[in-house]
Amino acid sequence: MTQRKNADSLDTLFAQANGAIDEQTGGVVPPIQSATTFVRDADNVLHSANNSYARDDNDLVRLGESILSRAEHAEAGLLLPSGMAAVASVMRTVPNGGCIILQTGIYWGATKWIREFCQRRQVELIEVDCADFPALQSVAKPADILWVETPSNPYLKTVDIAACSQLARSIGATLVVDSTAASPVLSQPLDHGADIVMHSATKVINGHSDVLAGFLACADASSPRWEMICTDRHDAGAVIGSFEAWLLIRGMRTLPLRIQRMSESALKVAHFLHAHPKVETVLYPGLPSDPGHETASRQMVGGFGCLLSCQLKGGKSAALTAIGKLHLFKRATSLGGVESLVEHRHTIEETVPANLLRLSVGIEDAQDLIADLETALG
Repeated sequence: MTQRKNADSLDTLFAQANGAIDEQTGGVVPPIQSATTFVRDADNVLHSANNSYARDDNDLVRLGESILSRAEHAEAGLLLPSGMAAVASVMRTVPNGGCIILQTGIYWGATKWIREFCQRRQVELIEVDCADFPALQSVAKPADILWVETPSNPYLKTVDIAACSQLARSIGATLVVDSTAASPVLSQPLDHGADIVMHSATKVINGHSDVLAGFLACADASSPRWEMICTDRHDAGAVIGSFEAWLLIRGMRTLPLRIQRMSESALKVAHFLHAHPKVETVLYPGLPSDPGHETASRQMVGGFGCLLSCQLKGGKSAALTAIGKLHLFKRATSLGGVESLVEHRHTIEETVPANLLRLSVGIEDAQDLIADLETALG
């Protein structure tokens, strides 16, 4: 597996929170400022030039943005109150009558919102499996946005970002990559030609299942689309609060350690499931047998992430029986937390195969997780 050059750089960036300290007290943890507005002196000059009103000025938000922007090798970044707020901020830059090319089989919440948005705004929507590049090429036409997710949720498909970048430029589209499942530790899509990278920071970046947040980063902060996104976040008030930003920064300090452990354990779990007689197939780019393994090995450095899915022999009943017997894997939506989660996705998204279980591997002992699965599968 490829190893990152200067592997300690991201470790140091996150652990040190970009060098942040409390300048008032010298504290190694930045303080929470709960004020929403800031005073001016008798001459009507701001007490602090960087702080006027919380919607525009929040030191903790700026700190979180600077950490994640550096990690993504981005010119600029924006924190938003949720991953879906980040999705919406990008999509609202598309004019009436525009065109969006959207990857199929990605996070259902994004797909549903984008479909409804396109219907309201008379925007042409082209849905295609972007992991199948020839299929993507066959439907490509001038468009505003090409939106891909890699690895995808819940099918763990890998999309060739560099190939999509070349295609996007040929059709005049902005390439946006949802890199939530990878995290900035394992993949930097901007380095492969993406224009914008998006994260549901609720997931791996925070890692503790206690914050809602979204993040966008760009390769070119002067591009018209990025300027529109910045304006949209400001004018629509899609901002994150101080406490949430503080919690997010707290979670990010251990991000490289968490994702390394989770990736290692997820690969062990994937190999166990791949060899189990009651498992029909395992969806995980870390397996050499996975169709996207070669591409993922080029794009992801240091691991393949915490998310995987498996399909069980015996259909829906087998999947529900197994999920009901799990103890360490908590039956809950979401992914990327320190605790392992399992979801029968078909229960809430009927288009997903009824025998599919989606697993988010946490930081528990891998052998304990495998034992839990072994007991559940029988």
